[in-house]
This record gives sequence, C-alpha cells and structure tokens, in this order.
Amino acid sequence: MTLAPVPLARSTEEVEALLARPLLDLVFEAAHVHREHWKDSSVQCSQLLSIKTGGCPEDCAYCSQSTHHRTPVEPEPLSAVDDVLAEARLARDGGADRFCMGAAWREVTNGPEFESVLEMVRGVKALGLETCATLGMLDGDHARRLAEAGLDFYNHNLDTGRSHYAEIVGTRDYDDRIETLKTVRAAGMAVCCGGILGMGEDRHARAELLHELASLDPPPESVPINALVPIEGTPLQEAAALDWTELVRAVAVARILMPLSRVRLSAGRRELSEEAQALCFLAGANSIFVGDELLTTPNPEPKSDAALFAKLGIAAERGSHA
Repeated sequence: MTLAPVPLARSTEEVEALLARPLLDLVFEAAHVHREHWKDSSVQCSQLLSIKTGGCPEDCAYCSQSTHHRTPVEPEPLSAVDDVLAEARLARDGGADRFCMGAAWREVTNGPEFESVLEMVRGVKALGLETCATLGMLDGDHARRLAEAGLDFYNHNLDTGRSHYAEIVGTRDYDDRIETLKTVRAAGMAVCCGGILGMGEDRHARAELLHELASLDPPPESVPINALVPIEGTPLQEAAALDWTELVRAVAVARILMPLSRVRLSAGRRELSEEAQALCFLAGANSIFVGDELLTTPNPEPKSDAALFAKLGIAAERGSHA
C-alpha cells in the first residue's frame, strides 16, 4: 500500500492543540478517522527478535544495550541463521504475520554478519512472513541489497521531538535518522518509524515527533508508539511513569494525522490495563507486537492478548500486507 501525504498540513502548534483536546472528544474523532480508512477493528500482529544483543556504541538514554550504560544485558554475538528461522517459524505458527529482526548496531557494514542478515531475510520471506529489520543507519547500497533480499519494512525510529532529542541521544544527529529514512524509501522498502513517550519530554516535544512523522512524504506505513520501560543502569532508570492517557492521546493524534498508517501499540503495553489498551484500539491502534520480549523488554503473554481480543471482539489478522 502506498501512503499519501497528510491531507491537510498541520503545524506543530496545531498538533499540540490536538494533544490537549478533551480525551474522549479526541478518541471519538480518531475512531471516526480510523473507521473511514480501515474496514474493521482487526489488529495486525508482528513479532520482534533480537538477532544481535548488546554492545552498541550509541548512548541512547533509554537503551539497555548501550556500552555507555551498566545494565543487566550482556553482549551476545549475531544469532545463527538457522536459529533465527526457527524462531520465525514459531512466530508464524503463533499468529504473527510480520517478523522483525533487530541488531544492536550503530550502522550496517559489509562483511560476514551482513551477509548472514541477508540470508535471514531471504529465509523469513520464504516462510510466507512479511519481513522487517532494524539495524541502525544504512547507506544506499546496503538498503538496496536488503530490498533485493526481500526486506519489506525497515524500522528506524525518531525516538522523540527535535527539541528534546539532545537530552536522549548524543552519538547521532536527528537528521542522521531522517537521512536513513530517505535511503530506505529510495530503495523501495516500506518505513516503520515512531518514537518513545515518557522520557522526560513535554507535550510540545511529543507534538514535534508526531508532526515530523506525519510530514514525511509519504508518512511511515507503520508507526510504533512506545512507552518507556525504565531499565536499571540507564540514565532513565528513575523516569516517572507515563500517565496512560498520554499514550492514548498520542495514538489518537497519530491516527488523525496518518489515517492510512498502521499505528502500533508497542513497548510499555505490558504496563497498560486492559481498559487503557481497549481505548488505544478504539483510538486507532491496529497493530501490536506479540511474543515474550521486545528485544530486551518483557511483552504481554500470548494468552493475555488472546483473552483481551476475545473480550473486545478483535480479530488478529493473518497474512495482511500494509
């Protein structure tokens, strides 16, 4: 699916005003937009696997895999191709239709590890799954080779708004992220790009993030909305818990600004009540991660997801394509 740009350009100030609307009015509008563009309330399910854990030279303040922080995560080498494909089969059999592979790299470089990743992509694609990867920054040649191997989506989050970015990341510039997204687009892959809420940012920074995402031409096909999961040993380990209503607001505004994008309720979902998750789905979230972990953070158990979906009358999509 090729996404069109936002129908009406909105300024950051207009986005901030949307975030400040009475919650139920905002959810009502978002639900209306969602039903205009999506035929039902079904939810797409992805599964994420860390294929190379820890040892990342970036200093992202939220991340357990950074070498700048002392966290419980121990560095591990790149997983074997056969092991990754075995996990992909389990994900497919468990109901996922998209398999995402994450490596704790600053950027992709040539060599045996990249060749192994290409083999993983080809193997996952052969299983009938949509493929996604997040490997750090890309140049044009690496993006082209990933696309040729069958990579459908490339994830590269903006993390937060420009005004707050320097408080979170010091080893990579905001525009470096934008350039990688452009490189992904030029190679013909779909973009998965979102951010993390609850990292000490104010609503203005959240509005900046959502405005930046919606202003990409076209907007991302997948927009993960994450809530910070504080990790021991990171600079944000003592961050105050995000009020659940702020996550609902972000989901609703993402749906209004990007009506044709998948809005994915991502990290932090385990900490949400069933009622809060239900309001997020009503506000337009139509994608989740399934499985036990999101890279290194816990995820809701499959049984709890199935029970919630049954209560809400939500169907998990099978074989969907954004």
